[in-house]
Amino acid sequence: SPSRPRDGGACPHRVSSVLNRDVKQFGKKHMFDASEETCWNSDQGTCQWVTLDFPRTVKVSQFHIQFQGGFSSRLCTLEGCRAGEELVKISELYPADINAMQISFAALFQVEETVLDKLKITFENTTDFFGRIVVYHLGVLGERL
Repeated sequence: SPSRPRDGGACPHRVSSVLNRDVKQFGKKHMFDASEETCWNSDQGTCQWVTLDFPRTVKVSQFHIQFQGGFSSRLCTLEGCRAGEELVKISELYPADINAMQISFAALFQVEETVLDKLKITFENTTDFFGRIVVYHLGVLGERL
């Protein structure tokens, strides 16, 4: 099947933290709801992360992310694995500290096509002094195998 958006909200996903544990206002589901009014807002701390556990094996070809400027990551480490295996590093991404959507095939991101069942994105070297991350949109594109 052709490449198409993968709805991360439809597969099990976890985040490192939620600001003030207020999941209603800042929860992980807001990264996938396609609303410009909502977002996932992490609590403070180093190395915030998001994991996606796909219900079926996927071949990932693109990665999309939209931060709130001032609450982004200078380094995103992508790790992935097949079911029952340990996570291995796939790529390091160096997003800009901007509000705009950033896409894997842009000059900023280069994601090689990778077959996996689980994807972990770790946000390192945050632009916020307290280590908070704000993500309005997270998208993983590819195909189900």
